[in-house]
Amino acid sequence: MDNPVFLLIMTAVGLYVGKLWLDDRKAARLGGVQPGTLPGATDASGKAIAIAVLGALVILAGETWGENALGLTAQQSKITWLFGAYSLVAAIIEEVIFRGFIVIDKRGKAALWAGAVGASVLFAALHPFLWTWDKDGFALTLGAKGWFSTGTVFVTSLWLYAARFAAWNPTRSLLPCFAAHGAKNLGVIVIKAAQGFMGGVW
Repeated sequence: MDNPVFLLIMTAVGLYVGKLWLDDRKAARLGGVQPGTLPGATDASGKAIAIAVLGALVILAGETWGENALGLTAQQSKITWLFGAYSLVAAIIEEVIFRGFIVIDKRGKAALWAGAVGASVLFAALHPFLWTWDKDGFALTLGAKGWFSTGTVFVTSLWLYAARFAAWNPTRSLLPCFAAHGAKNLGVIVIKAAQGFMGGVW
């Protein structure tokens, strides 16, 4: 994940996915949602976006406070500015995949939220907090920091599902999810920079 070439490629992929989503949203404005369009390619109200972003920032504030209270702040990973930029674009890819495609729809609320919980477990597990995979191979990192960060990602994922399917987002647009996820990742960059955990450019 620290390879600059890989990060640049994935950033380009994320921007392209974002363009496709915007194209589909434009088409939906002109003639309604068409078969084969990306999920959630509809407009959202400013209220829906604001609620989603506010919730994500509350989670981030709780995460930062919790790390400090538990003495975990010093165990944060240092990231490059390139990785930080990639994390903002990665939010687009992750939202389209998880809050867009990995959804149990049209089978009732119980199935929808059971699926959201299961997908959130997967989403959290895919983030490298309880494991590492580098030049030395694969290893588990089952310490307090790993569990705390993984739990925070799980809660964040559930909130992002809520941002997609709550009553205050009646169009089920992914726009509030993009905004909330991007805002949280940007907040992480700002906090890491303030705490001295941002490294070189790449």
